[in-house]
Amino acid sequence: MRNLVCFVLGGGKGTRLNPLTQFRSKPAVPLAGKYRLIDIPISNCLNSGINRIFLLTQFNSVSLHRHIRQTYQFDHFDGGFAGILAAEQTIESTDWYQGTADAVRKQLRYVEQYGVDYVLILSGDQLYRMDFQEMLRTHQEADADVTIGGVPMHSQAASSFGIMQLDDTGRVVGFKEKPQTEEELAEVRTDPAWIDAQGIQSNGRDCLASMGIYLFNRDTLVEMLRENDAEDFGREIFPMAIDTRKVQVQLFDGYWEDIGTIKAFYDANIALAGVAPPFEFVVEDAPVYSRPRFLPPTRVEDARVSLSMVADGCVIGAGTVIENSVIGLRCHIGENVTIRNSVLMGNDYYERPDQLAENRTQGRPNVGIGAGTVIDGAIIDKNCRIGQNVRIDTDTSQDADHGDVVIRDGVIVVPKGKTLADGWSL
Repeated sequence: MRNLVCFVLGGGKGTRLNPLTQFRSKPAVPLAGKYRLIDIPISNCLNSGINRIFLLTQFNSVSLHRHIRQTYQFDHFDGGFAGILAAEQTIESTDWYQGTADAVRKQLRYVEQYGVDYVLILSGDQLYRMDFQEMLRTHQEADADVTIGGVPMHSQAASSFGIMQLDDTGRVVGFKEKPQTEEELAEVRTDPAWIDAQGIQSNGRDCLASMGIYLFNRDTLVEMLRENDAEDFGREIFPMAIDTRKVQVQLFDGYWEDIGTIKAFYDANIALAGVAPPFEFVVEDAPVYSRPRFLPPTRVEDARVSLSMVADGCVIGAGTVIENSVIGLRCHIGENVTIRNSVLMGNDYYERPDQLAENRTQGRPNVGIGAGTVIDGAIIDKNCRIGQNVRIDTDTSQDADHGDVVIRDGVIVVPKGKTLADGWSL
């Protein structure tokens, strides 16, 4: 894999993930208590033998840059790196990235370096585990110009994805972006028997959705980006490649989730805490890497914790009940707290004794969750101060704003650094 370089796309403003992206980019959003979304594509690369990785960033990128710098440090002798390519003014260009394809176009000098034969394009906000060595083998055996990851799905879900049409050899010959009608679906349906013949159980799935994972021959990518001004891979470059190049599919049949909305983020995290999580972090030969923080073990007093993930450095008070939830780093949870079906992202720091004393003087809650509080069906972002006897219950209304608390996609969100005083209720 040494002649392959990877570009991880940092994404746009992340408006559908707001307020989680108010102060951070999408790939920097915390995941499963102790990781960040960017750890997923980078870990997939490292586990596949890819160690030349560029991250293209533009919006709210400070925390993402800090995480990359503190986490991914390589042996000086193997030539590996995880480098940041932020939007910048150059002699050739004075504007920001205008889309995914435009972002790579503006950094072509890194694609055209000596020893690069293949370019892998990944998204920074997806949850999956994939061996890219298999993708490269498929690409080479098919003598393809482009290979794209494709996941089988039922036609009922196809309206939210780009759907590909294949010939009998697995070559992509057609593409329809988010087909809405039966006529559009009929144009791109895949025979489930063909999927079964590839060693994957179709289970009646008759569509192949694009995962937004692309493997290009280096020269093909350079030519396609230079011969036009297309701004987006999924909407423009990929459909164009189908007409002019040989595009092959790499079938994937594992868990794959695009974490693009508050609802998707919430559902993915809650599912990870279940009995049979769809994505398993405990895989010996394909771990998910993140920053070592040297935190103490979590201390649980006389509390009950079930079907939950609890990260390092937490203190959970007596009488507390935690069910079906994700508890992030350094969470300090008081006594007799009830947390159900919720995602707590944790804290970036512990408060010192003098800060705790100041909190008492000013009548301000400590960072963490106060005694007697009830949280159900919510996302609590980092560094929030939730007072005693606060009640944050599930609310079914859509896109409401309650001051320091908002509702997005039917999920209650307490944005980063907010304070809810003692007795607050929705």
